[in-house]
Amino acid sequence: QEHAYPADELMPLTCRGRVRGQEPSRGDVDDALGKFSLTLIDTLDTLVVLNKTKEFEEAVKKVIKDVNLDNDIVVSVFETNIRVLGGLLGGHSVAIMLKEKGEYMQWYNGELLHMAKDLGYKLLPAFNTTSGLPYPRVNLKFGVRHPEARTGTETDTCTACAGTLILEFAALSRFTGTSIFEEYARKALDFIWEKRQRSSNLVGVTINIHTGDWVRKDSGVGAGIDSYYEYLLKAYVLLGDDSFLERFNTHYDAIMRYISQPPLLLDVHIHKPMLNARTWMDSLLAFFPGLQVLKGDIRPAIETHEMLYQVIKKHNFLPEAFTTDFRVHWAQHPLRPEFAESTYFLYKATGDPYYLEVGKTLIENLNKYARVPCGFAAMKDVRTGSHEDRMDSFFLAEMFKYLYLLFADKEDMIFDIEDYIFTTEAHLLPLWLSTTNQTISKKNTTTEYTELDDSNFDWTCPNTQILFPNDPMFAQSIREPLKNVVDKSCPRGVSRVEESLGSGPKPPLRARDFMASNPEHLEILKKMGVSLIHLKDGRVQLVQHAVQAASSLDAEDGLRFMQEMIELSSQQQKEQQLPPRAVQITRGFVATIKPYNGCSEITNPEAVKEKIALMQRGQCMFAEKARNIQKAGAIGGIVIDDNEGSSSDTAPLFQMAGDGKNTDDITIPMLFLFNKEGNIILDAIREYEAVEVLLSDKAKDRATIFKGKTIPNYIIDSNLEMENMDQKLSENDSHKQNSEDAASASQDVGAVSEEPEGGESSDVPDPDSLSPAHTDSDSVPVSHQDSSVPGGAEASAEPACAPGDSQPQEQADTQPGSTGHWDHKAQPMESILADWNEDIEAFEMMEKDEL
Repeated sequence: QEHAYPADELMPLTCRGRVRGQEPSRGDVDDALGKFSLTLIDTLDTLVVLNKTKEFEEAVKKVIKDVNLDNDIVVSVFETNIRVLGGLLGGHSVAIMLKEKGEYMQWYNGELLHMAKDLGYKLLPAFNTTSGLPYPRVNLKFGVRHPEARTGTETDTCTACAGTLILEFAALSRFTGTSIFEEYARKALDFIWEKRQRSSNLVGVTINIHTGDWVRKDSGVGAGIDSYYEYLLKAYVLLGDDSFLERFNTHYDAIMRYISQPPLLLDVHIHKPMLNARTWMDSLLAFFPGLQVLKGDIRPAIETHEMLYQVIKKHNFLPEAFTTDFRVHWAQHPLRPEFAESTYFLYKATGDPYYLEVGKTLIENLNKYARVPCGFAAMKDVRTGSHEDRMDSFFLAEMFKYLYLLFADKEDMIFDIEDYIFTTEAHLLPLWLSTTNQTISKKNTTTEYTELDDSNFDWTCPNTQILFPNDPMFAQSIREPLKNVVDKSCPRGVSRVEESLGSGPKPPLRARDFMASNPEHLEILKKMGVSLIHLKDGRVQLVQHAVQAASSLDAEDGLRFMQEMIELSSQQQKEQQLPPRAVQITRGFVATIKPYNGCSEITNPEAVKEKIALMQRGQCMFAEKARNIQKAGAIGGIVIDDNEGSSSDTAPLFQMAGDGKNTDDITIPMLFLFNKEGNIILDAIREYEAVEVLLSDKAKDRATIFKGKTIPNYIIDSNLEMENMDQKLSENDSHKQNSEDAASASQDVGAVSEEPEGGESSDVPDPDSLSPAHTDSDSVPVSHQDSSVPGGAEASAEPACAPGDSQPQEQADTQPGSTGHWDHKAQPMESILADWNEDIEAFEMMEKDEL
């Protein structure tokens, strides 16, 4: 009022208003500004929450009198919806409430609602697409048809931008009886749901508004996606439509399976959800614990919130992005309110005074580090305390509101806040809208093709009596292991949550992290009441009996672990193989190493140098074998299964995956062969002076004339893997391709089944075991990462033509029985890389991504 009105924002360092066009452009950030007194509209209902009813009445009159929504200016559809349309609707909601009380706003006749409807119509042209997804920007005066460069020409929008409309648009329809707004918002949500990745049930960050193709295929709960998930759950609360709840629960199950790595929330690939897409987190994910409270899943909410609080205590504010070992990635902090929001919801759910102390810390830090004479200034760098001449409207609309509500007693409020739901901008919409002007037919399109786990619906709304049964220390017991998570973390990048937590107590063991060879993991299983049974075929069966657990909390962790193992098994049975990771096409003669298991220093390096080493599976990790043969000078390795009689004929193919340790030092390819196929090569070595093999992708088999004698050549045909998509691939004269950061992988496969007598059972393999049991009709395979090997070769494949066979074995893309020299042009690199363009593009996008 004093320094900035009627500008959109206050510039707190220079004590003047920010008017778009008069200040240096800030790019997309300025798309929130529309010369419509943004901050005033965004903070209308905050005034009523703060019990400033007189000021609210004056502010509403100012909005009605002065605000112009018909400006020739391009604005963000998303920002205008949540801040301006939401602000007008929130103001209208509390205005009619005050009018009903009979003291204030007696003159009010729905003027804010009329303005909201006018604005709604100005946003509708953005939805003129075949998909129903809106253009990201619209001109307030001319829609998308104006020759403005950035309207009507864009092809992409973020998932949150298109999926964060339903609350405001449906409320506008319910308030006015005009159904078109809710219809458009529902259509956009329906389209995103249809385009989710079906095997993972995740959505990407950016989508093409015309084709529905995912432009950015990384997925998380932070920037670009955050409020899409929020609005699915809140749309169910506000509108009472079960389909929104079912969709949210389906997504939530995927989030907790892939993205949640307590206390971290890490982005993954929608097509390869077991593969992390980045090593840092953005600050917008701080809203997620609050959403988990609304869902009723309190424990992970407490864990993630506590982790975030430890970061704040270190830096005074939450950096815009920070790494998994809690270093600053992006140092800005534009006074975002998401952490305060989650703090408020956790306090409401638990009643734990700890969260009042958290709120007190937030207020003290704001006053100490961000307060300036004309307001509160955003932090340019949390490490130095430098400021930016910026105070976004959401600071007053959300931060003030949530912090006040955190400390307010019921008698401090002039209305019951429980009668309202918060939009993503913390605007208040009354819950009675669910029964008003229901002009939309509720067509449930979700369960037609989605199988939902009943456990998703257990605690849709939190009940503190159930969540904290006679145990006020429950929340503290969850927080305690995370107290030193920041200070005790390693200063380097980490690949496991356990490593990031340092030497302190760790969160529950996740199924994806379990290694049967890790003594610490075995001890954790024992504590959780889970025991191991070794089977004759090399697998290990897991069985849980809750009564054997050390405590009820450990029994709960054990049950969760077993359920995760079963889910992981089921998911990986459906999923396609992991993406390419490292390309290495290697041709060379083979040699048997000593010791044959490869678990110690090679004693016959002269026989192995410049050759492909043959070794036996077992007794140590694949990575250890790889390092030993690489040190001896081998150019590759083939591990032969020690399980007598195993064959790719009876066992499904699988792929190697890392054990979480760094394997960047290993640059040679490793391949696994089942016992039957491995013995063919061993027999050939005994029969011939030399045997040459090619580790390749769909290579053609040939026989080579060597020193006047025909030498059998063996084609190891496997799906190669790439870890670093952006690395440059080159081909040298020996028809070998290397990538510098080749890291590769091994995955164990077993079977999972339920134990009938009250326990859970799961079959997993021995350490360093790759041979799966052939599963029957009532068991499903489960992958378990327990060893790490570099290189390109994956799974197993039969030699194209075995020596002495009268009839060559069938194999795709081979020419059995042919002789002659190697055809070096048979497998051009272009064809090898052709299938990987999508993954390469995804990684390139991730390098450029910004909040």
